Amino acid sequence: MRYIFVLILALWTQQIMAQEWEDRQLFTDGKATKTLRILSNTDTRFFAPIIESFLVTQPSVSIDYLVTSSADLYDIYRASPENYDIVISSAMDLQFKLTNDGYALALGNLEHPPWAQWRQSLFAFSTEPAAIVINRAAFKGIPIPRSRQDLIEVLRARPEFFRGRIGTYDVRQSGLGYFFATQDARASETYWRLTEVIGGLDTRLYCCSGDMINDVASGEIKIAYNVLGSYAIAQTDVQSLIEVILPSNFPTKMMRSAFVSRKTSLPDVSQSFIQHLASIQADSARAATFPLPPLDHTGKPAISLGPALMTYLDRLKRRTFIQEWESAIIQ
Repeated sequence: MRYIFVLILALWTQQIMAQEWEDRQLFTDGKATKTLRILSNTDTRFFAPIIESFLVTQPSVSIDYLVTSSADLYDIYRASPENYDIVISSAMDLQFKLTNDGYALALGNLEHPPWAQWRQSLFAFSTEPAAIVINRAAFKGIPIPRSRQDLIEVLRARPEFFRGRIGTYDVRQSGLGYFFATQDARASETYWRLTEVIGGLDTRLYCCSGDMINDVASGEIKIAYNVLGSYAIAQTDVQSLIEVILPSNFPTKMMRSAFVSRKTSLPDVSQSFIQHLASIQADSARAATFPLPPLDHTGKPAISLGPALMTYLDRLKRRTFIQEWESAIIQ
């Protein structure tokens, strides 16, 4: 069966109609009788193969795939959970909070590693690192930074060369960017020193990894810090232009996760999709044929699904962290 991408013209509700999406596509063969609504911050091109492989087994189902930023996803879903069947995000802390607040449907009979789920309601399905991405041409004759300390030294040695040509997440706008930053600060003593150094070099702030990667590849910026490594690695068309570096001193890794909305109108189909997603990503050989990396089964994850994820979601802690970040990055 051949599935095609088409932009959505018919919208489910007035709220969805009013929402501006980064991308919105309908996966269908034109004969479906049910539509599964997936709210996600994962770029469509990375998730499309997984969706298509699911629809092969579900001829009566179409999928309405809606993409927005991780921070907006959290707000959009909380405002109208009845509009969506499945929620997928890379922001582990926000996903956990939604689940902990009772928005996720508990699923029975779904086998998944205990460390990659929370109370049979939230399921991690990929392990993805934060990375440093550099423009290869810009670094000719310059030492390649393999750690955060290396990066500090490279930037301090050539401030004018890198001024205005560094990119990182705007943690005020990006849920994933905020998550990466707080975990980085918690685990690495060099985080705040590095933030001050790049802040003094007129760093460009971004909402999304894709934009940063494209600008590194084009030479618009020479280096991007805390980029989603899986996105950079998957962009095979620019691999000759960029290099992806996982910091040797504590690489930060997140687990992308999914849950079924407690307000779903299609609980059986939704559970089948989560089961399909989990089965693909749990099998390294099978997952290798899809763009997103599988779960890392080599050991206990550095960042686990659990209540500790909500530490920096506390309003006072969040406000304090962002104030300190602004003082360092906006000079």
